[in-house]
Amino acid sequence: MEPVRVAHCMAGLSHGGYESLVMSLYRCIDRERLQFDFISSFSGVYEEEIEALGGRIHRIPFITQKGPFVYTRQLDRVLAEHPEYTIVHSHMDKFSGLVMARAKKAGVPVRIAHSHNTQNEGGLAFQLVKDHYGRMVLPNATHLFACSEAAARWMFGEKAGEARILKNGVDPEKFRTALCQRRAVREELHIAPDAPVFGHVGRFTPQKNHRYLLDIFAAVHAFDKSAVLLLIGTGPLLEEMQKKAEALGLEGCVKFLGARQDIPRLLAGMDGFLFPSLHEGLPVTLVEAQASGLPILASTAITPEVCVTDLVQQIKLSDPPEAWAKAALTAAKSRTGRRECPEEALRRAGYDIHDTAQKLQDFYLELAAHSRRLKP
Repeated sequence: MEPVRVAHCMAGLSHGGYESLVMSLYRCIDRERLQFDFISSFSGVYEEEIEALGGRIHRIPFITQKGPFVYTRQLDRVLAEHPEYTIVHSHMDKFSGLVMARAKKAGVPVRIAHSHNTQNEGGLAFQLVKDHYGRMVLPNATHLFACSEAAARWMFGEKAGEARILKNGVDPEKFRTALCQRRAVREELHIAPDAPVFGHVGRFTPQKNHRYLLDIFAAVHAFDKSAVLLLIGTGPLLEEMQKKAEALGLEGCVKFLGARQDIPRLLAGMDGFLFPSLHEGLPVTLVEAQASGLPILASTAITPEVCVTDLVQQIKLSDPPEAWAKAALTAAKSRTGRRECPEEALRRAGYDIHDTAQKLQDFYLELAAHSRRLKP
């Protein structure tokens, strides 16, 4: 019997927050009963793995590349050519409104809009376009998902209470077993065994606030010249941040590692995690950092739902970089020599990816059993 195939609509397949979540879920499902396919615009590190797991990738131009009419036409084509998709799950925030409308027109019976954020990105014109499509979500989606209560309120408004909260889970075992890699990671990156190492995982976009992150680390470095900062990710602001690091005289101690798939190993090599984001839905990277037993300094803009251990300390973005730096160094020293994965705390809070994947799989299969493709 052929597995149920779910079409996931995503902007790209890079190592971002929601992309990592979908891939973690994909690895955990029973792929003989359920398969993930992807309708995506931008390439990324996950393509080879998706194909190895049996998934298909449909590439169509993004709305900002060739406009909404070309995107719509190509999306219509994919849905028309693949009537086996009785479930379309969109992860494109307010752009999901367009996806939901076209899926409804194509007769797809199950249409899931998933909110992963709490605020629009981009300039005013871009935000107005997103808000336009955002108004199409509720009339066309059959099910609402969100990574947090705040993300549900932002995208679904008065219907936020109807959204299913799907926790951004991780596999605790991977982080527990990676802790023994601390020395190997430091040797690989040419970092002294006793140097204080801080890190961040995230795309180089305005939301992640790398500019202020570098100011914080400059203050850390002023207190301790042996300190090192590991920045993991890619994005449109990468080159600008590299230049800023050079301007601050930090080029020798800030390491830009690019897109990596060995996040548990790299976290094991750190002593602290810095996360001064301007806004987030529910950042899976903070769940990962907690799974690695790292002390974390995060902005108060982060939803408290993600703070499930005593490892997270939240600080105002209005506080000076020196305040962040002192807190970061103090927290890192307080945890020296006693790192462990808080598996039970993560599991109780609903952040074990195996539990999340099982619930989502059951949800998909139950819906698929009672759904058939309708004629447009």
